[in-house]
Amino acid sequence: MVRLRDQLPDLDGAVKWLNSKPLRKADVIGNKATFIHFWSVSCNKCKRDLPKINSLRDEYKEHLNVIAVHMPRSEEDLDIDQVRSIAKQHSISHPIHIDSEQKLTDAFRIKFVPAYYIFDSEGKLRHSQGGGGGLNLLKKRIDRIVNLKNK
Repeated sequence: MVRLRDQLPDLDGAVKWLNSKPLRKADVIGNKATFIHFWSVSCNKCKRDLPKINSLRDEYKEHLNVIAVHMPRSEEDLDIDQVRSIAKQHSISHPIHIDSEQKLTDAFRIKFVPAYYIFDSEGKLRHSQGGGGGLNLLKKRIDRIVNLKNK
């Protein structure tokens, strides 16, 4: 598992990117903090949390890069058209890394979704959490990381 103060892994391995050109680690380090959330179309907790994730994305757009990583949990989750449809239905407008081969999932050692990671502007992990709910804590951590950067 990626641990506190570890560097952001490379964003390689996507079979496709939605809502963005392919992003590299260098595209997100140095300008803003980065929030990465792992989710799956078959995960009801993930879908239930998406409105709050979108709210965080919109509230912190000047200070935070937001990247979704779609991690398939079953064969049905490999349908990119379904991912696209669910993303549209849930207003995910930020970049989506389609991790059908689970390369980024393996780099983070993700076993369950949802999973959330916040990296500072230098690419160091500052907070991680998993499971549904607990999004108020996530907001507090983003506040702290963004305020650290702006001081």
